[in-house]
Amino acid sequence: MKPGSIAIVGAAETTRLGSIPDMSNIQLHADSALNALRDCGLTPKDIDGVACAGESPVNMAHYLGITPTWVDGTAVGGCSFMIHVRHAAAAISAGLCKTVLITHGEAGKSRIGINRPPQPPSTLIGQFELPYGTFGPPTMFTIPVLRYMKERGLTHEQLAMVAVIQREWAARNPRAAFRDPITVDDVLNSRMIAYPFRLLQCCLVTDGGGALILTSADRAQDFPTRPVYILGTGESVETPMISQMEDFTSSRAFRVAGPAAFKAAGIAHKDVDHLMIYDAFAHLPIYGLEDLGFVGRGEAAQFIWERNTSPGGKLPMNTNGGGLSYTHTGMYGMFALQESVRQMRGTAPAQVAGAKISVCHGVGGMFAASGTIIFSNQRP
Repeated sequence: MKPGSIAIVGAAETTRLGSIPDMSNIQLHADSALNALRDCGLTPKDIDGVACAGESPVNMAHYLGITPTWVDGTAVGGCSFMIHVRHAAAAISAGLCKTVLITHGEAGKSRIGINRPPQPPSTLIGQFELPYGTFGPPTMFTIPVLRYMKERGLTHEQLAMVAVIQREWAARNPRAAFRDPITVDDVLNSRMIAYPFRLLQCCLVTDGGGALILTSADRAQDFPTRPVYILGTGESVETPMISQMEDFTSSRAFRVAGPAAFKAAGIAHKDVDHLMIYDAFAHLPIYGLEDLGFVGRGEAAQFIWERNTSPGGKLPMNTNGGGLSYTHTGMYGMFALQESVRQMRGTAPAQVAGAKISVCHGVGGMFAASGTIIFSNQRP
C-alpha cells in the first residue's frame, strides 16, 4: 500500500457511552455503524467490505443489509480494529472492495448479548496458567509489570502518574466517564486490585462502540468529511500466555508492529505530533513508548513523570482520557482510532494545535497481539 492511498472518510462512536442497559452487543455495533455512515453521507448499500470483532461479520452484514465482496473477522483482542484497518487498506488497494465498514460494539458493563466464553481447560491458558491462579487481566498483567519495576526501577509513584495525566486529558473531554482531577496520592490510596495495580490504574468497564469507513484516497474528496490518510500500518502477535513472553519488560509484538508502521509511512519519531497508546492498565503506555522507539529502555516512566505527554507537553498522548478515564468496553482499540481520526480532522475536544501526524498503537490480550496505524491529515 502506498502511503496516503487509503483514507478514513467516516468515523463515529455509539450515540451513548458508559452504561447502556437497553442495547445489546449487536445493537451497539449497528448504532456506531449508522453514525459513521451518517458522518460521511453513505448508506449500507454503499458498503462492499465488512470487518468486525466481538460479532461475526456474517451477523453484521446480515443485520445491516450488506452483501460484501470482502470480509474480515480477525479477533485478537483490543487491537483487532487496528489490524482490520490494515487489512481493509490492503483489500482496497488490491481491488477486492471499494468501501469498507469496520464496526465495534461491546456491552462490557451491561453484558447484554455479549459473546465472550470462558477459557476452557483444553486451551493453552487453561492447561498451563489457570491452574496457578491467574484469572483475568489484573492478575495476568501484574506478571510483566513487576519484573519491569524490579529491572527498570519503575516506582509506584511513576506508575500512578500515568493515570493522573490521563485524567487531565479526560477533564477536557465532555464524553469522558471520569473528569475530576486526581493526584498521585489519590491513585496510590485507591483500592488495591492486584498488586501493584490499584483501582485508578485499571481500565474502566463500560458499554459502547465505534465504527470507521475506509475508501481510496482518490475517492475521498467526494465526501463531506475531512479525509484522514493512512500512512503506514503494522501488526504482529507473540503468545497467548503471559508467562511465555520473551521478555517481561518489552513486547515482541510491539517491537514488530510499531517499526513496521514507521517504515511503511516513511516517517521519523520527531515527525509525530500526537500519540495514542492503548492503556487498559497504567503500565501499557510505558511499554509502548519504549517498544515503539520514542524513548530508550527504562526511560518512559520518567518521560511521563516530566509531563512530556500531558496537556502542553511535547508529545501529547491519549488525549481522549484513554481506557483509564474515557471509556473501556473490553476491547479499547476502536476508541483510540477514533481519537486519532478526530485529532487529524481537527475536531477533538482536546485538540492538539497544528497536529499533522498521529500514531495509534494497540495491544490485544495480555501482550498477545499488537497493531499500529499511522494517520495524517495531509496526503503525501
